[in-house]
Amino acid sequence: MGDMNIKQDVEKGEDSTQEEIRKPLMQGQKNLPDAGGSGSEDQTDQSSKEQLWMVYLSTFVAVCGSFEFGSCAGYSSPTQTAIREDLDLSLGEYSVFGSILTFGAMIGAITSGPIADFIGRKGAMRVSSAFCAAGWLAIYFAEGALALDIGRLATGYGMGVFSYVVPVFIAEIAPKNLRGALTTLNQLMICTGVSVAFIIGTVLTWRVLALTGLVPCAVVLFGLFLIPESPRWLAKTGREKEFEAALQRLRGKDADISLEAAEIQDYIETLQQLPKAKILDLFQRRYLPSVIIGVGLMFFQQFGGINGICFYVSNIFESAGFSSSIGTITYAILQVIVTAMGAALIDRAGRKPLLLVSASGLVLSCVLAGLSFYFKSHELALKAAPALAVTGILLYIGSFSVGMGAVPWVVMSEIFPINIKGVAGSLATLMNWFGAWAISYTFNYLMSWSSYGTFIIYGVINALAIVFVVKVVPETKGRTLEQIQATINA
Repeated sequence: MGDMNIKQDVEKGEDSTQEEIRKPLMQGQKNLPDAGGSGSEDQTDQSSKEQLWMVYLSTFVAVCGSFEFGSCAGYSSPTQTAIREDLDLSLGEYSVFGSILTFGAMIGAITSGPIADFIGRKGAMRVSSAFCAAGWLAIYFAEGALALDIGRLATGYGMGVFSYVVPVFIAEIAPKNLRGALTTLNQLMICTGVSVAFIIGTVLTWRVLALTGLVPCAVVLFGLFLIPESPRWLAKTGREKEFEAALQRLRGKDADISLEAAEIQDYIETLQQLPKAKILDLFQRRYLPSVIIGVGLMFFQQFGGINGICFYVSNIFESAGFSSSIGTITYAILQVIVTAMGAALIDRAGRKPLLLVSASGLVLSCVLAGLSFYFKSHELALKAAPALAVTGILLYIGSFSVGMGAVPWVVMSEIFPINIKGVAGSLATLMNWFGAWAISYTFNYLMSWSSYGTFIIYGVINALAIVFVVKVVPETKGRTLEQIQATINA
């Protein structure tokens, strides 16, 4: 689910990037240095004093979707043993159940853009909640592998749509001085959703845990009646009146929205003049470097093993001879804290340092976990083995959360020129979900082949990631998007 959080960040990134691109584009066209300047700043400052409660409410409703995403992702870890015993599933059948989620999310991720463009951001959230709710009910009533898998596929699909639409919606409604903070909530709520599923999963039966997944769906479905649609989407579909009404509700009834409204309109006209990119355009020489960076980071993020470890964390603790509930809860809480720290550091420390610290920590933790399983299988240092495994796994999630978790999505949102961003972003996102699926599916088989061998493989991939970051990935901190893209695609 590491991957999932991250997936969010993309879109978050994608969207905020578009906002940042807006200014230079408009300046270039109209040579008005003030096109997006002080005017709208003052507006947001005033409106924050007036009534931003609608922005907060809308964000809250949307991030319940992120929480739902986390609940789906965190479900298979605490329930593995119980479901296999109750329904008499083989290891292979349970691996399908665990990994079909990411398969559903791949389909959700591919279709989410068109859905959100066609029926609106709120419409996409409704579709998403409906799929999740149907999926949870199928799991609750399941008597065999088929119903379980269908339910899991449906929740996966809903999750894939949420992973795109929530950050996009938040970035489109938030005033720019709050956008960063509000979009970070998305990632935080995913981690929280996973952690809550891990923690209450240690006390509830698996069927009851499936019912708790319905709660965030209900909040989203009900909350959507109370909040406005994204003004940017309304403007893009040419609904003038509704666009202004929605923007007014979000900024407060007395706020002056004329500047911001004009700015959004201009931006949308600019967007519509750019040529639409096709998937094959990505392989032209001028775009290839940025595509290699974006897709390459997603490859290393996933194939470093995060999903195997995340989905099966309680079993890893058990096989290392350590209490699975304590281990799982520690893991869950650690993840939330470190993700919050990484978000605070990204603009100060820079992208590359975080990626390098993160990947180095991942190599070290793979070595520790690998040693622990090696000792255990050769009956050496039996006292030390569980401690090593637990240290390895906790160091792993800490290292991942601080850099490899979120940074690839941020970098991806910065390096693609705006006219290929949608297509290139879809390709990188697809790579991410494909990796998530491949790793969560093969993890159990690898562990039964050789538990320490599995961690050696992940360690090698993470070591290659360090080389990739040093050689290929540029530092993008504190530079305009135009500068970044000019140096990469030169």
